[in-house]
Amino acid sequence: MNTIFRKSMLSVAGLAFAGGVFAGPIAAHAATPTVDAKPVAAAVQSAVPKPQGDQSHITLTDEQTANAKAIIAATKKAGLPERAAVISIATSLQESKLDNLGHLGDANDHDSLGLFQQRPTSGWGTPEQITNPEYSTTAFLKGLKQVDGWQDMPLTDAAQTVQVSAYPDAYAQWEQQATDLVAQHWNS
Repeated sequence: MNTIFRKSMLSVAGLAFAGGVFAGPIAAHAATPTVDAKPVAAAVQSAVPKPQGDQSHITLTDEQTANAKAIIAATKKAGLPERAAVISIATSLQESKLDNLGHLGDANDHDSLGLFQQRPTSGWGTPEQITNPEYSTTAFLKGLKQVDGWQDMPLTDAAQTVQVSAYPDAYAQWEQQATDLVAQHWNS
């Protein structure tokens, strides 16, 4: 079993138990001598992980909101669920604050560009492609789809597996704002 998947499942199961989600069913079966845990595990696997840790929030400009909508549109075009859009937007919030970054001169992190700070020298595409919100989102989603169990793992683990950032836990802080943006714009 994939180590990341196993750790995420244990994390999700721990959060669900700590939150009292399964307190009723566990109490109801307390008198039963044997309990088959398989249905509980299946229920945990289908649950969407809750945001981890302290959450950050920024007020978005019209341009940043348009970029969030572009990420949602690209996710829908790729046929992926809302969770993929949440992961994508949280990643972009961390990487660029949803600003489509061009070359920043000395302030640039190597040759990182666009919404996801993708690098042409790392094979993400040309500078023109990377600074196109649909292209950069599609490239990110292509990487995300290659992560086994991304749908059920903590957002920061899924994002980090694609991005390979020097700050692997930083994505988690944007999950609530990303979730709110997707909820607000998914059906609009």
